[in-house]
Amino acid sequence: MNSALLHSRPYLPLLAAGLTIVVWSSAFSSFAYGLQAFSPAELALFRFAIASTVLLVPVSLGWIKLPPRRDWPAVIVLGLLGMTIYQLAFGYALTRVAAGAVAVVLALAPGVTAALAALRLGEPLSARMVTGLIVAFAGTLLVTLGSGRAMQFEPMVLLVLVSVLATSIYFVWQKPLLARTTPLGFTAASIFAGTLGLLPFGLHLPEKLLLASTPQLLSALYLGIAPTVLGYLLWNWALSRAPASTVTSFLYAQPLLASVIAWLWLGQTLSALAIAGGAVAISGVVLTIRGNTTPAKPRLPAPSAASACECAR
Repeated sequence: MNSALLHSRPYLPLLAAGLTIVVWSSAFSSFAYGLQAFSPAELALFRFAIASTVLLVPVSLGWIKLPPRRDWPAVIVLGLLGMTIYQLAFGYALTRVAAGAVAVVLALAPGVTAALAALRLGEPLSARMVTGLIVAFAGTLLVTLGSGRAMQFEPMVLLVLVSVLATSIYFVWQKPLLARTTPLGFTAASIFAGTLGLLPFGLHLPEKLLLASTPQLLSALYLGIAPTVLGYLLWNWALSRAPASTVTSFLYAQPLLASVIAWLWLGQTLSALAIAGGAVAISGVVLTIRGNTTPAKPRLPAPSAASACECAR
């Protein structure tokens, strides 16, 4: 995107992050529906195979430029962390841990990302930002309580912590790579890597595909195209244009949106407490955004002329 346009419309990365959260929030209901036919690993592989197929065509035609070869090891590691490990840990946690506990622990992701971004990238952590993150986290707790989800914590909740750490590292460590490639190229490469990491879990997927109903297959198709391809593309573009702590603060709006979608789609209850908690969470997001008005100064080496050319292509 033209830098002058981005400078005149600084809200565009925030809009992209907001749209991503809407799409990702719809994934929870689709995921729950898909689990009726597939295991968490099989469903993850199926959706990422769909995403990889969608992206393979423009990559083969040269419409999407993959990251420079020297960045491939880092991209592969990040793809395995942010895609493979996150999907496996989070998916199996949903089937083994109380939903309320999953929601609460997963809400730690913005705070963990902000801390890692401060350490790795030198992004500022103002008092207003920290306050906003705390307020938003409190709102998430209210949404969880208002949804009536069980809050029992058990050892398997460590799977959620693994997913939080994996996705936070993926969000933060990709930013230096995005200085040398496009968000679309990085997104495609990391999805390819994540798909390869999921292949060992697909031994029984063919027979499951034959037994799945058409609505279940369409649900997986939606997961592969909307939350995976479109969602990660918008999210990574936002991360390439705004501080990681600001972008990930939008994750706090996800529980309310997921509850609303589940209410509309699955007929689940939407209480006044959940709505109030969502309002608190969103106010915390706004406070976080306003608290990060100083542009980050990443502690990164100056780009070479070659990498500058790669960015311009």
